[in-house]
Amino acid sequence: MLVRYFAAARAAAGVEEELHALPEGTSLEGLLEAALAVERPAPPEGTPTLARIVARSSFLRNEMAVRDHSVPLGTEDVIDVLPPFAGG
Repeated sequence: MLVRYFAAARAAAGVEEELHALPEGTSLEGLLEAALAVERPAPPEGTPTLARIVARSSFLRNEMAVRDHSVPLGTEDVIDVLPPFAGG
């Protein structure tokens, strides 16, 4: 499963995207737990932790909004982590 990070999530994660080799049917919640378990350097000063950002983020699964964190994912799914954006 590919996780792509945007804006503050990218800064906190320290990468634009990362692959997670999880079994077919892993939930979005399980994928997020795996992403948060990755050891990362501290985010830049003034940037919240990735865990804090993920808790407030919206998610896209293959470019479609997903709100149910229990939804099972496929191994080829792409999950976008979209933190709250200011402005419009």
